[in-house]
Amino acid sequence: MQITPPFGYQNIVPYYKNNRIRLPGAGELPDFARKSNAVPISYSEFAAACRDYPLCFVSTDGGKHFSPVAVIGMAGAENLFLKEDRWDQSVYLPAYVRRYPFCMARVTLEGKPQADRLVCVEKEHVAEGTDGEIMFDAAGNPTPRWEPIGNLLEEYERDLERTREMCEILADYALLEPFTLQATLKNSGPLNLGGMYRVAEAKLEFLNAAQHKNLIRKGIMGRVYAHLISLENFARLLARKAGG
Repeated sequence: MQITPPFGYQNIVPYYKNNRIRLPGAGELPDFARKSNAVPISYSEFAAACRDYPLCFVSTDGGKHFSPVAVIGMAGAENLFLKEDRWDQSVYLPAYVRRYPFCMARVTLEGKPQADRLVCVEKEHVAEGTDGEIMFDAAGNPTPRWEPIGNLLEEYERDLERTREMCEILADYALLEPFTLQATLKNSGPLNLGGMYRVAEAKLEFLNAAQHKNLIRKGIMGRVYAHLISLENFARLLARKAGG
């Protein structure tokens, strides 16, 4: 069995109901949340996340596929939303971080990718002996501790399908364009943040009626404008960088 870990996870293993899990303590964050300048977001998060972060799209394969992220730093390993090593409680915390140390991952058996995803957990959070917490009782029923975690994983997984569809449609309609943020800070000089894509607003008026209807029917148009409005948050991000 081969399991491909999602971004930021190190060594994930299948989660079994008899596992005891060391859940993160209050304010405890995974390394990727402290050492990344962007965090994935999903379709349903646009409305909440656009209030606090610049939302843009990224591609790891030269523009063939895209995914949305919340930009949280101006350098490669920078999170400007940390306060005393905790995520600033005054802003929205993305579900990608909240679900940690659990995730849903694709599995490959005998070289064949499996259609269903498997509930996995970061190996270092699987507790030994009587340490950690039990998520299921002896009869295999979920405990109150597991129920919100399981719901988050299921809801997030369904949301990822809507996210993929949204990105495929935006790419198919040729609405995404690359852009670079350039700024100059008094104490740190010029900044260039690239590798991002945004919706080219001017191209929206050239879509045909069927394309417009499809964007509205699937709720994508609302996400497009949440994304475009959120780009104003780069000014607030720069203010955090400058210590303002």
